[in-house]
Amino acid sequence: MNITAVLLAGGESRRMGKDKTTLLFRGKPLWKLQLELLGKLQPSEIFVSARTAPSWRPDNVQFIEDASPSRGPLSGLAASLAKMCTEHLLALAIDMPFMTEIFLRNLCNQIEPGCGIVPIIADRAEPLAAIYPREAEIDFRDALAGNDFSLQRLVRRLIETGNLREMPVAEQEQRLFFSVNDPSDLMALL
Repeated sequence: MNITAVLLAGGESRRMGKDKTTLLFRGKPLWKLQLELLGKLQPSEIFVSARTAPSWRPDNVQFIEDASPSRGPLSGLAASLAKMCTEHLLALAIDMPFMTEIFLRNLCNQIEPGCGIVPIIADRAEPLAAIYPREAEIDFRDALAGNDFSLQRLVRRLIETGNLREMPVAEQEQRLFFSVNDPSDLMALL
């Protein structure tokens, strides 16, 4: 597949109280589960984006340091868009353990030149399991240089300019976007 995939792993895990990347889900740490999922798509390249190089990163996965200033996933996406060698970037958050290959392939099948796709649940974008076109790099850089770091607002602008299309998420697929943020979320997984 002629896309670049990035695993967004730069969160501080403040609400969780410990590093989320190494939490076990179905017997595997989240980082391994998500990298295996991205690998099934056979992208041209796979990145791990974080503030510092993670010790668990496999040698065949390139580390991308979050762009400065550190603004969460906005920084990781900006840095990844700047480094990719393909026309589209598939982003996946490390803390969405229910995401599936089928759903991500469906996203990949809907991209067009210069236009990515973002899932939408109840009028809210899901920008951490989306595909961005290379053309969005300048919008991400501009957002980092400004004072509005809202990924939701940036995604809305990209939709308005035609660089992203919305994809409504069916009710039965909404669980795919469940994010592990605190200990109670972890208990919900068990």
